[in-house]
Amino acid sequence: MGPKDVIRQSLDLSTMVISAYIGDLDDADLLIRPIPGMNHIAWQLGHLISVERKFMESIKPGASPPLPEGFDENHGREQSTVDDPSKYYSRAKYQELWNAQHAATLAVLESLPEAELDKADPDKFPEYAPTAGAVLNMCSMHPMMHCGQFVAVRRLRGKPIVI
Repeated sequence: MGPKDVIRQSLDLSTMVISAYIGDLDDADLLIRPIPGMNHIAWQLGHLISVERKFMESIKPGASPPLPEGFDENHGREQSTVDDPSKYYSRAKYQELWNAQHAATLAVLESLPEAELDKADPDKFPEYAPTAGAVLNMCSMHPMMHCGQFVAVRRLRGKPIVI
């Protein structure tokens, strides 16, 4: 198994986990804050999609699908405390956007020669993910950093354990 295989498997695993955790939630569930200060799932999904898109655009500009008007702004860090339902989307829309970005991310991975995974660019890549491979890997790790918060909503709503 090569590095691209590992990254691909990790990307697919994070998508499987997120899909399992939100698959039986309704749109209202996405706006629940289980405890004060915890981000709701709608904001987190948008944040994950937006950040992954930004990462892919840093590796291969033009590779990602467009997002709806105002999407990045509504899911930016400074908007994480907003609860206005009109600023967010349905579960189905988030899943559509997630799946489209996931496909674009996989396409970027497939398009890179393996040697380019080690390519560093401090002007484009964050310090914590200094190479194209690290950025791609971060796209698989980042969703896993958030899904514990999804479980809190699932418990509040009495949803079954899915993983």
